[in-house]
Amino acid sequence: MINHKKTRQIKVGSVKIGGGVPISIQSMTKVDTANIKAVVAQIKELEDAGCEIVRVAVKDLDDARAIKEIKKKVRAPIVCDIHFNYRLALESIKSGADKIRLNPGNMKKRREIIEVVRSAKRAGIPIRIGLNSGSIFSRLRPAAKHKASLSSTLVASALGYIKIFEESDFRDIIISLKASDAVTTVAAYREISELCDYPLHLGVTAAGPYDQGIVKSAIGIGALLLDGIGDTVRVSLTADPVEEVIAAKRILSSLGLRRFGPEIISCPTCGRCQVDLGAIVKQLEKRVQGLGSRVQGIRIAVMGCEVNGPGEAKEADIGIAFGKNSGVVFKKGKMLKKVDVKNAVKELLKQLCAGPKL
Repeated sequence: MINHKKTRQIKVGSVKIGGGVPISIQSMTKVDTANIKAVVAQIKELEDAGCEIVRVAVKDLDDARAIKEIKKKVRAPIVCDIHFNYRLALESIKSGADKIRLNPGNMKKRREIIEVVRSAKRAGIPIRIGLNSGSIFSRLRPAAKHKASLSSTLVASALGYIKIFEESDFRDIIISLKASDAVTTVAAYREISELCDYPLHLGVTAAGPYDQGIVKSAIGIGALLLDGIGDTVRVSLTADPVEEVIAAKRILSSLGLRRFGPEIISCPTCGRCQVDLGAIVKQLEKRVQGLGSRVQGIRIAVMGCEVNGPGEAKEADIGIAFGKNSGVVFKKGKMLKKVDVKNAVKELLKQLCAGPKL
């Protein structure tokens, strides 16, 4: 069981972060924020996929002013991503932003930071101090080869920023320390988690295209979550943002931190397998998506031969172990029946939906 570190709790709109609540999932829109129709459509896609907090880029005043209209049309809290120009933060707060993200790498003037902090405090919204390895204040940047010093630089920069906030009596803070490699990212988060109790937003920045980014993010985010570190996550992929949400859900599910549907266990297949297991698993995965919360957390095993098949099928809530052209169905450790391959998915779904409740 993961022993999760208790952090200070803050609220982003209606979503709580930290303080022991379930880890929330975030993503970011990838269209022009001033294009209200396009950004609302993308946010709704993210909401349908299970995204709980959505960030939007605010590059100019038109983007900031669009927040007011966007919020009327969506459910998810909106985070405004601010770089370089503090006035964009002030305008976003005026437009109803649920959270502001500031980057210490390009928002460095104390007077301007304090003005944003005071505005956020009046509005009752939190601020994320969001550091990236690619935008650290240049004179603080260590040589790229020194990963350990890069992680410590991220931490030192965050702590300096936090001090300004605390001197203004502002503590509705979330912190992120994202590098583009998992090792630096993990080291930075581990270090800062020992130094403060603010909730941590996990992610590996610029993780890359889908296949590479999934692996890098799963290693970095997963390692921290296993340490009990992290309160909200965003998987950063050069891909459709819905894919980021799906990846985050899978990371959390694989660690038992949240459940979003049934878990399918299936073998990789080898020369012993005498059925098209890949096609069977794909068909089952598609069919269970429409079953909703009633199958949440249920474990289904689909195994290709007699080596590990019966054992895994017995351990699962529902399972099937295949031989040649047929399989044996198990439920709660008991063998139920033998079925033909063509009826296997149908039988698994039947048992999945039948009482008693699993």
